Amino acid sequence: MKKTKRIYIGNVAIGGGAPVAVQSMGNRSPHDAQAILAQIRELKEADCEIVRLTVPDEQAAEVFKAVRAESPLPLIADIHFSHKLALAAIEAGADGLRINPGNIGSREGVELVVKAAAERKIPIRIGVNAGSIAKDKLKKFGGPTAEAMVESALEHIAILEELNFDLIKVSIKASDIPKTLEAYRTLSAKVDYPLHVGVSEAGTAFSGTIKSAIGIGILLNEGIGDTIRVSLTADPVLEVRTAYEILKSLHLRQITPEIISCPTCGRCEIDLMGMAEKAEAELQKIKKPIKVAIMGCVVNGPGEAREADIGIAGGHGCGVIFKDGKILRKESSENLYTALMEEIRKL
Repeated sequence: MKKTKRIYIGNVAIGGGAPVAVQSMGNRSPHDAQAILAQIRELKEADCEIVRLTVPDEQAAEVFKAVRAESPLPLIADIHFSHKLALAAIEAGADGLRINPGNIGSREGVELVVKAAAERKIPIRIGVNAGSIAKDKLKKFGGPTAEAMVESALEHIAILEELNFDLIKVSIKASDIPKTLEAYRTLSAKVDYPLHVGVSEAGTAFSGTIKSAIGIGILLNEGIGDTIRVSLTADPVLEVRTAYEILKSLHLRQITPEIISCPTCGRCEIDLMGMAEKAEAELQKIKKPIKVAIMGCVVNGPGEAREADIGIAGGHGCGVIFKDGKILRKESSENLYTALMEEIRKL
């Protein structure tokens, strides 16, 4: 990974060689503290590390303060257009801000926010999206191009740097993958601030997961990205699970078991799909970085299962359990899944 400047969101290290951090955003009403806290606890259970919350008005700022007092995770306040709300969020205990210095009011207002953030060592994320490019940039570049996004981000960065503030994180996202890749690559070559990576408005659980895996995965594989968020029109818990699967696939981070399972064919004589889906759900609760193979027949099954820490290979009315490359025993098809989970828990 590219070595970027180290900052902290609460107690979570960002950049400077720290593990890629996983972030999500709450989607409960910003005026309902208990609903927000319940969701934050769900996200923590899913191993989310940072949560962003919108603060659209003064009532939400008061709720943010109450939530921050009880939150088990660091909170970033998402602020648009109002420096007063940014100041209120800082006063409420925000661990970070997500703002665009160019659109939260007067220069005086920006200076007040930066001064307050500096005093408390609160990082500011500059968030540039293709859908919110200033009109002068759209005219100059003929639309929301990657170049327009990068120039916007650099202008926002310059505002903070002029105020001697360098606790900066930057995101520069679009819903278009090639545009997102170009923007992040260009910005990464120009700055050493940590980058928050994602594909904005990626879509539903199915299509959005694919777009996010491609866009985020390519950038991470190139060493670009210090925090990630998978933006789905779905439960934020699914965003977190998807983020960890992306990191796991690239061997960047692994918290839960990795499952290897074959696509099935006419040779399969066990309920492989049922076993694999059930195992995927159950293994999310097991915090062990192990590899589990669930294979359907004797063609590729034994080989893949031997490569895993634990695994099964199906047969005619039965299956074989492997551990560390060696056969443990045979089990009937009916007992195969239960026996596999028992062995996993023993590891």
